[in-house]
Amino acid sequence: QVQLTESGGGVVQAGGSLQLSCKASGIYLGNYHVGWFRQAPGKERECVARISRSGVAQYYADAVKGRFTVSRQNTKNTVSLQMNNLGPEDTAVYSCALSTMVGSSPDPATYNSWGQGTQVTVSS
Repeated sequence: QVQLTESGGGVVQAGGSLQLSCKASGIYLGNYHVGWFRQAPGKERECVARISRSGVAQYYADAVKGRFTVSRQNTKNTVSLQMNNLGPEDTAVYSCALSTMVGSSPDPATYNSWGQGTQVTVSS
């Protein structure tokens, strides 16, 4: 059974950094595209970053481009999201998710396994 566990969230001041981790169990993570999503209160879930199975291709939402970096370590069944220069607008619950589609997509509907999420709060 697939299980995804996110960690690394917390409270940070504006301008600070956090690194989130998504650890998979029950599967080999290298068989999946992985997306990082966030959802703030009252807002729709959005894909902030995604990474291809091999890790060669990464995609970012415009709002985080240049500040967030997604990477993966398939041998450790882990995907990470390094977040720098955080602002209050980045406050949300962050979740990782897996996709078996041929190509990765920012559409949450194309992801079929989700973690519980980790809260990121950025104070001004």
